[in-house]
Amino acid sequence: MKGYYFITDPGLSCAGNISDVEQAVACGVEVIQYRNKNGDTREMYEESSRLREICRDATFLINDRIDIALAVDADGVHLGQSDMPYREARKLLGQDKTIGITVHNLQEALEAQALGADYLGVSPIFPTQTKADAGMPAGILLIEEIRRRIDTPLIAIGGINLTNAPPVIKAGADGICAISCVVAKEDAGTEMRKFQDLFRSIKKR
Repeated sequence: MKGYYFITDPGLSCAGNISDVEQAVACGVEVIQYRNKNGDTREMYEESSRLREICRDATFLINDRIDIALAVDADGVHLGQSDMPYREARKLLGQDKTIGITVHNLQEALEAQALGADYLGVSPIFPTQTKADAGMPAGILLIEEIRRRIDTPLIAIGGINLTNAPPVIKAGADGICAISCVVAKEDAGTEMRKFQDLFRSIKKR
């Protein structure tokens, strides 16, 4: 799990979730998370069913909704601190599915690793308007602190753009997520490639 990590946002997207995910797959994005905070269950099921077909060559995760993940046979889920507890989610999904957990501090990161989370979403790194309940910015120092203590893959999320991404990657993030500065552009695919290229160039140094 490395490079650019994509999360959908129908409220910000210029082209829509379907187009954005098609672009992500075409760019070789390894992990795609379907997040739709305002959709009803029928809408989420129908859209994620279409996205599941598009993501046959990528890991397809559902944000929060384990029922939707099970219904469309997604590859796993991403859980926040206020979502279903990891142990219960694992019982429902089985051992073969991917479960990521959002963490905001070192203690939550240590607990998530102890539980067996497949990766951690460290959030928010910088101020963000994409997620209303994201909380206070964690900063690059938190990435460094967590990286020193655990070896679970870290995905940095929140307020990341092409300008501030390099120090986040250098701090130890295995992946980076940028939403608004990608999907709000006319050509989301071009922006995704820029992040992929940036990540590769820094990791090669």
